[in-house]
Amino acid sequence: MYSRRCLLALIAGSLFAADPGPGVSLRGKLIVREGKPTTLETAGHQIITLEGDDTTSKLLGDGRLSGFEVEARGRLIAPGRFRIDPSHTHSLMVRQDGRLKLITYWCDVCSIRAYTPGPCVCCQKETTLDLRDPDQP
Repeated sequence: MYSRRCLLALIAGSLFAADPGPGVSLRGKLIVREGKPTTLETAGHQIITLEGDDTTSKLLGDGRLSGFEVEARGRLIAPGRFRIDPSHTHSLMVRQDGRLKLITYWCDVCSIRAYTPGPCVCCQKETTLDLRDPDQP
């Protein structure tokens, strides 16, 4: 019984220690260059290297997003380095016409929506970038 309590205390302690606190939002122009880490240029002309989970990394590698104004939620992990929160939280969004948009991809042949760039899972045709309102079904 004693070992169970110790194990539970250890697990609970590690859960609280793993939470670094609330994240921050970062805004700026996305710069995607082939073979180089994706960066964001802030309004103050500061260049920050972006990184994220697998899904976010695929978005950050999509050259079609280069030049867009984006908003990223996450944490500064080092000077000039920003880790974007997990993709399921919609932590990377594009600003278009003054509104934040979800980054999605659409296959007009199969009517399949994807959340990473690349070929359609069905017909293998390259999907098109389709920015959508977050409240759109």
